[in-house]
Amino acid sequence: MTHDRRATKRPIAILISGRGSNMRALIDACAAPDFPARIVLVLSNRPDAPGLAVAQAAGLPTASVDHRPFRGDREAHERAIDETLRAAGVELVCLAGYMRLLTPFLTGAWAGRMLNIHPSLLPAFPGLHTHERALAAGVKLHGCTVHLVTEVMDDGPIIGQAAVPVHADDTPDRLAARVLQQEHHLYPAALRKILEPHGDAAPATDRLLFL
Repeated sequence: MTHDRRATKRPIAILISGRGSNMRALIDACAAPDFPARIVLVLSNRPDAPGLAVAQAAGLPTASVDHRPFRGDREAHERAIDETLRAAGVELVCLAGYMRLLTPFLTGAWAGRMLNIHPSLLPAFPGLHTHERALAAGVKLHGCTVHLVTEVMDDGPIIGQAAVPVHADDTPDRLAARVLQQEHHLYPAALRKILEPHGDAAPATDRLLFL
């Protein structure tokens, strides 16, 4: 039975720009024999991204497609990324702190096969500085969202969300730390949900809200 599950693991890539905190959670999840994905590539737009060293230490193939030589031509940069992904046999892409706005070329090429994790309960607070904005708005719940990537930033169909309460004495850093803990649980669970849509993807916690 274990052999069969390993044989059906789907090849995925993780795109990062920095330290790859959520990448680490996905690496740990994919190491389980019964997890439905295997990481065949970790790719960054920054050759010096610390997450590349983390992936290499885990024995994973890595690549960098530096965006700087493509300055002014985002699509050309994305075509180079797309070529690298396809050469690695990737079937699904997970964005994990990939800090580049995508053009319609890449979102179209991987439509329905590219996930992103965002630190808010979308559709609230798309874009940057989500924790500061949540505190300024006085919301009682904050959290994170895994969604399919579309041409519109942070606007694709929601796969799952995890919520945390907002405390009266919260700072953006304190709130961000609690949300990040939930991100590390949510992303692997949402990936499993995509790859095993008829299975039970959610761990035993009422903070995971699968829509």
